[in-house]
Amino acid sequence: MSKDTVQDGVVVSMDYKLVVDGEVLDSSDDAGPLQFLVGYGNVIPGLEKEMIGMKIGDSKDVVVSPEDGYGEFDDEAFMDVPRSEFPADLQIEEGAELHVTDEDGNQQMAFVESFDDKTVHLDFNHPLAGAELHFSVKVVGLREPTSEELDHGHVHEEGHHH
Repeated sequence: MSKDTVQDGVVVSMDYKLVVDGEVLDSSDDAGPLQFLVGYGNVIPGLEKEMIGMKIGDSKDVVVSPEDGYGEFDDEAFMDVPRSEFPADLQIEEGAELHVTDEDGNQQMAFVESFDDKTVHLDFNHPLAGAELHFSVKVVGLREPTSEELDHGHVHEEGHHH
């Protein structure tokens, strides 16, 4: 099986830009190409699906709908938490990102929607929930994964330890 196109089990390096509502939210200009192992859910499904079959040098504009991206905005995904449950020295401000641990001990990310002296109103939606994602991608490299990467299901970047 030749590894000259994007397919399951191949490590892709791509240059990309993410635009939402006409604003560039993310791009590889800062950190260099993104590497990911295809077929293991390392990038959002709508983007991965569209990239299958691309070759090195190919570029593509992909529009990903919310259900193939970060999900629809959930009006139920809000929670009021007493201010007293937060550390007293924690700076709480609108839009602040907080890590909240649920009953099962799982960490979730939440954003402060609003707050007063007694209550903090948290939004558990992903910041890009409900957003249409416009990606411009270019495949700059393809390689076979190492056996360790296949075992773990994701790319091990140089000097990047999990």
